[in-house]
Amino acid sequence: MRDAEILVGYDGSTDAGVALTWALDEAERSGQPVRLTYVFEWLTVAGWIGPGVAPGVWPDDTARRQVDDLVRRAAADAAAAHPRLTVTSEVYDGPPALVLQERSAEAGLLVLGSRGHGGFGGLLAGSTAVAVAAHAHCPVVVVRDGPGTTTAEAPAGPVAVGVDGSAAALVALGFAAERAAQRQVPLRALHAWTPGPGGAAGVPDERAAVEAALEPWRRTFPDLAMTVDLVSGSPAAMLIEASRDAGLVVVGSRGRGGLAGMLLGSVSQQLIQHAHCPVAVVRER
Repeated sequence: MRDAEILVGYDGSTDAGVALTWALDEAERSGQPVRLTYVFEWLTVAGWIGPGVAPGVWPDDTARRQVDDLVRRAAADAAAAHPRLTVTSEVYDGPPALVLQERSAEAGLLVLGSRGHGGFGGLLAGSTAVAVAAHAHCPVVVVRDGPGTTTAEAPAGPVAVGVDGSAAALVALGFAAERAAQRQVPLRALHAWTPGPGGAAGVPDERAAVEAALEPWRRTFPDLAMTVDLVSGSPAAMLIEASRDAGLVVVGSRGRGGLAGMLLGSVSQQLIQHAHCPVAVVRER
């Protein structure tokens, strides 16, 4: 799916602009087309039909034209600033999380800002973020507006990836290795572990397992610097701390061991909301 388009959730907010900047930077390296996607959620009107039921209406023509103009202008500006890229736009109707999940089936990458307004109001403030990241059909990157997260240039920090030996983590490792090679930055593989009765005696086995997972990528990218770090404690805390110096943090959508349930509760929200760099959530198609 490397030739599939990069889908960007765009609503005109500052964070959507941050996500678009990141996506365009990624597309410059990969050559993928970029599509700006605005999801217009149905409005509700005052009135009572029955318990918990309110009539839904489509946005009026003026609002629709304003949205169309907003997204078209943003796409035109992006295309003018990046003449080598194909940049298009589209407006969809419906619940943002569900629409984005459906559209991700035809995308190579879905990029979202951490906050938004309009059609994406509150999109990444709670369980919806987990739903999009956990159920999208392609990798999802959440870009937060903050120091070191949004520049027009490729981030200088390493690509950090959580590795726990699960199939999902191995997929995430491949995604991370490719991005690190593209950016010409080091790859940092992190493994969270819980000391057993023997304490640190199990560290050599834990490290050997991570090194074995890295071996195919060492052969694929012989010039890529790769390091392994074993951290005792919480996987969320480990990855958030690693994000301070990273350009991208990558995790699988499912896991076991140190990353078990990574995207099934508060841990995912901690990472998406508190990481100091963009977060990529990768799952098998």
